[in-house]
Amino acid sequence: MASATLLVGPDKHGRSVAIVDGIVAATAPAGTPVLACPDGEIFPGAVCAHTHIYSALAPYGMPKAEPAPENFIQILERVWWRLDRAIDAETLRAGARDYVAKALLAGTTTLIDHHESPNLIEGSLKVLADVCDELGIRAMLCFGATERNFGRDEAVRGLAENRNIKPSPLLRVLVGLHASFTVSDQTIGEAGDLARALGTTVHVHVAEDLADVADAKQRGYVGPLERLIALGALVPGSILAHGVHLDAAQVRLAAEHGAWFVQNPRSNEGNQVGYARNLSQVPTVALGVDGWNPDMGEELSALSRLAAQNGDDAVSGPRAAGRLAKGHALMAERFDLQSDPLAPGAAGDLVVRRGGAVVDVVVAGRHVVADGRLVGGDAGAFETAARAEATRLWDRMKNV
Repeated sequence: MASATLLVGPDKHGRSVAIVDGIVAATAPAGTPVLACPDGEIFPGAVCAHTHIYSALAPYGMPKAEPAPENFIQILERVWWRLDRAIDAETLRAGARDYVAKALLAGTTTLIDHHESPNLIEGSLKVLADVCDELGIRAMLCFGATERNFGRDEAVRGLAENRNIKPSPLLRVLVGLHASFTVSDQTIGEAGDLARALGTTVHVHVAEDLADVADAKQRGYVGPLERLIALGALVPGSILAHGVHLDAAQVRLAAEHGAWFVQNPRSNEGNQVGYARNLSQVPTVALGVDGWNPDMGEELSALSRLAAQNGDDAVSGPRAAGRLAKGHALMAERFDLQSDPLAPGAAGDLVVRRGGAVVDVVVAGRHVVADGRLVGGDAGAFETAARAEATRLWDRMKNV
C-alpha cells in the first residue's frame, strides 16, 4: 500500500499532525485532505515488537494437548510445533487477515513478526506481506529458520525465504532463527552472514526457557547469547525475544553489541517460564505479545502487573508505558525514521481515540480504520473465515 498525505486534527487539545508522503512533516501543502477529530485525542500508533501471526487461529477452539505438557519443551512439541507443521497457505492467509485486522482496530500500527511453517516455507512470507499490504499495516517479517523437523535442508530453505521479500515503505525483512537450541552452529553463522548481506538484522528467541541455556552449555558455550556472538549472528540492531533466563551481565553484553530485547509478559506468564526482570538493566527493551492478541494496551497492563509482582520497579505501574514507547525507536531504526513519534521525520502512523476507544487509525498517511471500522475489508468476515480455517487446522494437527 502506497504512502499518502493527510492532515489529522486539530484534536480536542488543539493538536494537529501533518503527514506528507507517509512521513510526519512540520506542515502540509495546501489542499491536503483533512481528518477532523475535534472531540478526539491523537496518539502514536502502537508497535508490537514481537509476535507470531501464524498463531492467529489459536483462540478459535484449539484442542488441548494430550497428555498435558509438563514443561516448556513439551508445550512446544505438543502444541506449537504441531500447529506450525499443519499450516497451509489458506490457513495462513485467513489467520493473518484476522490478526492484522484486530491489530489495527486495537490501534497497533506496526507488527514485528516471526514466522514458522515447516511445510510451507517458500512463499509463506509473501502471503503475510500481501495481507499486510492489503490492510495497510507496517510490518517487519522473517522466517524463523530451524532444523527441528527436517535437518539442515529445512534451515537452508528457511533462511532463503528471508531473501524473497523486498523492502517497501511499509515493509522490512529481518533474518529469522527459531532459537539456538533448534539449530546448528553452521545455521547460526549463515543467519548472521545473510543479515549482513541483506543490510538487516537477526530476529531470534533467546533464553526463553532454561532448556535453551542448557543446550548452549552442552555445546560448549556459556549460554545462547554467547553462542550467537561467537558465531557472528548478533548483528547490531538484532531483536532478541524474551531473555527471561539471562543474567544482568548478559543483558548488558547484548546491549553492548547493539541488540534490542523484546519482553512478552503474557506469554511468559502463560508458559510459566519466569519473568524477565534483568531486562531492566538496559534501555533498549520493547514490548511484544509472542502470538497473543495484538492489543498492546492489554500487554501493557500485564507488564505493569507482573513487574510489580516481581519487584521490577523500573517498569512497574505507570512506568511500564516506557517499554511500549521503546517500540517506536526499534521500528524507526529499521525504517530510517525519526524515533520520536509524531515529530517531523517520524512514521506517519497514529491513532485517534475518543473516550479511550480507537476510532481512527492512520498508517503512513493512509486512513486504515475509520469511525471504528476497518477500511481495507470486513473484519467480521475475516473472523468468520478464520474460524472456518481453524476447524481445518485442528483436523490436520491430528496427523502431524
